[in-house]
Amino acid sequence: MLFKDVLVEDSLKKKLIDLVKENRISHAQLFLSQAGSHAFALSVAYAQYICCQNRGEDDSCGVCPSCVKFAKLAHPDLHIIFPNCTTNEVKKDPDYTQFADQFRQFVFQNNYHIDLHDWLIDLGGENKQAYINTRDCSLIVNQNSIKSYEGGYKIFILWMAERLYRDAAPKLLKTLEEPESNTLFVLITENSDKILSTILSRTQLVKIPKLSTSTIQQQLIKDFKLNEQEAQDIALVADGNYNQALRLLNSESDHHQLLEQVNKVLGSIVALSRNNLSQVAYMDIQDCFKDIIDKGREYQKAFMDAFIRILRNMLMKDFPVSKCNSAEQNITQTYATVFNLKNVSQVFDECNKAQYHIERNGNSALILTDWYLKVAALIAPNP
Repeated sequence: MLFKDVLVEDSLKKKLIDLVKENRISHAQLFLSQAGSHAFALSVAYAQYICCQNRGEDDSCGVCPSCVKFAKLAHPDLHIIFPNCTTNEVKKDPDYTQFADQFRQFVFQNNYHIDLHDWLIDLGGENKQAYINTRDCSLIVNQNSIKSYEGGYKIFILWMAERLYRDAAPKLLKTLEEPESNTLFVLITENSDKILSTILSRTQLVKIPKLSTSTIQQQLIKDFKLNEQEAQDIALVADGNYNQALRLLNSESDHHQLLEQVNKVLGSIVALSRNNLSQVAYMDIQDCFKDIIDKGREYQKAFMDAFIRILRNMLMKDFPVSKCNSAEQNITQTYATVFNLKNVSQVFDECNKAQYHIERNGNSALILTDWYLKVAALIAPNP
């Protein structure tokens, strides 16, 4: 992976390149990114530049033996660690080495635009909780004690480091604090709050900014020859998440179905809050919840994300920074008068609580039903 092919700001690429040129490479760095960023691609381009045998001023050469191996993600001194779980093929004691080939193919098939949701689907574990576990950490510690195969840097990339299992993380503390010479750890995360403070304190922070709507729009035009309006509609909904933009473009996303479900649930919630029982259609809502649940936990979280986005659009509808496409705008205008500054923060809290319990394998039917009833109560008019 070359820096020129990474979808991040040029200033950030230059910052990393300068660290290499000036020999100021910190042994442990935390890449803090937004969902849908090109953070993994950036970490590989950075590692490739460090190991390149014929570096240019602003990129790897791309043709030396080291770069050729990096292009295949097959350099012996590059170790990529990622969340994993039991599958139909690996029924017990999984670790990242058992899925290494599959992960490489996943990366190439998605042109380095990867996220955990898609990886879990590829892995066959979309209804499971994937972690970087204690076995993974033991393998990292063992690899750290071995000299590099090609005499240069050993580089460990931990993708989705917030999935570092709590019982496993302490195994890495000493290694992160005192690694072998010429060793680099790059931890990639979208949520640093979920990483142990003792891990954070041992890393140098590198912030990867959220992609702008215009950046996504122009990239879609460049890669897929879309017209300005098509690209803008997708970029607005993607909200800085290029992976989401690709899903929308490829019709792999359930965004339109999500909006229909949000619209249906919102209508029922409002009817219940106004005591219009004939319009509640509660059994239809239970069927809707069943459809959402049957699609897996990531889809359930996506439903909550879509609901939160509509709420945010309602609050921002009168401001020029509001970003929503025509379908979202229709829902926003229909229910905008129901939500206000007084009740919406509490509704946000209930959405976040529901997501929290869904992530932790709670009973989804009970979680969604409880959330539905609480939101209706929160927006009910004062007697």
